[in-house]
Amino acid sequence: MALMPKRVKHRKVHKGRVRRNATRGNYVAFGEYGLMCLQGGWITARQIEAGRIAANHFLGGEGKVRIRVFPHKPVSKKPAETRMGKGKGEPEFWVAVVRPGTIIYEIQGAQELSAKTALNRAAHKMPIRVKMVSRRPKV
Repeated sequence: MALMPKRVKHRKVHKGRVRRNATRGNYVAFGEYGLMCLQGGWITARQIEAGRIAANHFLGGEGKVRIRVFPHKPVSKKPAETRMGKGKGEPEFWVAVVRPGTIIYEIQGAQELSAKTALNRAAHKMPIRVKMVSRRPKV
């Protein structure tokens, strides 16, 4: 089941731009290992779900996969072969806007090797460059 908000204030939004690095959601908070964005961009709800399924399938119940991003932004699209004008198209799908440094997934309660492989499988589903990171030791 694809992620999407239950209700929104505005049905259609502007495209916007992804600038600068992430200041929130940029560290591993819940698990031991995470998947961090190296580029800014949009990740669709289907891509998020595909990555979650790939990681969960590999872990086989060994650990817990947490999703740290949510698709709040609707992307509208005009039908193919439609003339110009007649307004903006209807919302087609939902995306999560991510900045460089944002953590997308976290894995808790799994060995490092299996967590690395699971996050690698999830990384193949992402439209942007990502890397695996681990939790910083608390001082």
